[in-house]
Amino acid sequence: MFERFTEAARAVVKDAVVRAEDERAERVDEGHLLLALLERRGSRGAFVLDALGAADEGRRAEMAQAVAAARRRAGLSQADAEALAELGIDVDDIVARVEQTHGVGALSGGRRVGGRRSMTREAKKVLESSLRVAVAHGDRAIGDEHLLLALASRPGTAREVLAEHGVSVQAVERVLYGNGRAAG
Repeated sequence: MFERFTEAARAVVKDAVVRAEDERAERVDEGHLLLALLERRGSRGAFVLDALGAADEGRRAEMAQAVAAARRRAGLSQADAEALAELGIDVDDIVARVEQTHGVGALSGGRRVGGRRSMTREAKKVLESSLRVAVAHGDRAIGDEHLLLALASRPGTAREVLAEHGVSVQAVERVLYGNGRAAG
């Protein structure tokens, strides 16, 4: 499937791997893909983020902080944490207790030192979804814009973070395919 990726989409995946290595994460997750996508310039995905007002430094920093906060919660989205709170489970309290005993970031999985990084099941699903998105829109290659659409459509932290910043599937499709034609 990787051979169908555009140069921009390949760069996102490669940058996500580098991010995971820099964080000493065991595996590449959807957050790494999102953060790598946010750093792109001059691509269709970057055009969409810019058009939706999500590309400026402040917004990218906010999204990076939200991803880091989710990692600190062992990948739980804010919606997951709120659902647990309704059951009387305070995720922030649990994280604080674990970090008090085992150190800051103990739940984030950042313990690996070397070796090749595999992708989490969720990250693999994002890549698979990007192929389906490209095919559904009649696009021959998988671009970073398809990765953005896949991240915005799959349940989890990436979708939640993007939605909080006005980046929904509908908004992305409106920018890319307004009136049935590519807009970028």
